[in-house]
Amino acid sequence: MSIFTISMSIFTIPTADIIMYNYIVLKHLRREKMNNSMISELYSIGLIPVIKIENPDDAVPLAKALIDGGLPAAEITFRTKCAAEAIKNITEAYPDMLVGAGTVLTTEQVDAAIAAGSKFIVSPGLNPKVVSYCLSKGVPMLPGCSNPSDVEAALELGLTTVKFFPAEAVGGLKMLKAMAAPYGSLTFMPTGGINADNLLEYLKFNKIIACGGSFMVKDELVKEKKWDEITALTKNAVKTMLGLEFVHMGINNENKEEATRSAKLFEAMFGMTTRETSKSTFAGDAFEFMHAKGPGRCGHIGIRTNFVDRAMAYFKRMGFEFDESSITYDDKTGKPKFAYFKEEISGVYRDRLKKIQDDLKGIEGQMNISDFI
Repeated sequence: MSIFTISMSIFTIPTADIIMYNYIVLKHLRREKMNNSMISELYSIGLIPVIKIENPDDAVPLAKALIDGGLPAAEITFRTKCAAEAIKNITEAYPDMLVGAGTVLTTEQVDAAIAAGSKFIVSPGLNPKVVSYCLSKGVPMLPGCSNPSDVEAALELGLTTVKFFPAEAVGGLKMLKAMAAPYGSLTFMPTGGINADNLLEYLKFNKIIACGGSFMVKDELVKEKKWDEITALTKNAVKTMLGLEFVHMGINNENKEEATRSAKLFEAMFGMTTRETSKSTFAGDAFEFMHAKGPGRCGHIGIRTNFVDRAMAYFKRMGFEFDESSITYDDKTGKPKFAYFKEEISGVYRDRLKKIQDDLKGIEGQMNISDFI
């Protein structure tokens, strides 16, 4: 009887309580999934322009300038009265653009940002009321933290990523590394003093998902409507971040003997030192003679980048695809470290690139692929 009584006590939990429990758990899981997706998107872009807009009519041309420059993202700060209107204008014109609201200080501003279409919220400090309100609304929130006490308050609220602000003023990367050390998997988005000179140094720290910066969207450039200049500065920022550069040319050969003979010929002709690997023989650093037929009709061109995953995301946004079977991953980080493009960039593929560009004509904000063919 005692066992039966215990069983009865379990089954007499009110149904409403069970439903509420499941609702809370499911809501939490959905929120966590959404937050993870947002963090991944922030990471893939790498640099988030932080913008103050005085005139809502500037919002859309500014967004186009950023997209043309390779950064389809923006944090519109609530430092002006038209912030919500600016966010609304951008999200309606470019619904796929990652637009967030910054300098959010009150729950009323949270409501205005969400109604305008903001996909994430950023604040300069950690206000538990505002953070909790954002989480209750299901919108990702990155509050500003500048010391361990802030970080522990964020952890207590269930956050896994915070804004490190004002980054340079409170000690920069050295301070962030020291502060992040005890907190395991917590990640950061530094903002404040980030510029073209220190951007890469910050992004190379594995606890940083992205950086926020205004150096490519300075107030005077926006006020003077210098969209081309903003696009140029944005392209340079992306170039700095990705660090794309030619490494070597890989040339297919029938066998190892042919590859070795070709490499030795280059050594004799041009004084290039040869070295052998398991799959190829190099002549200097620029020419790799493959011991067998590899991907590509004639071979491959090796391009180095600071971040393979971010570079892949960048090219995918431009319409390029990768051979998924070719991707290799770092054993420690789990991030991709090597990948082949899906199709050859020569002959027929040149025509394919032209077709992609033609298909994109008339769609504002698309990058100009013709620059690459």
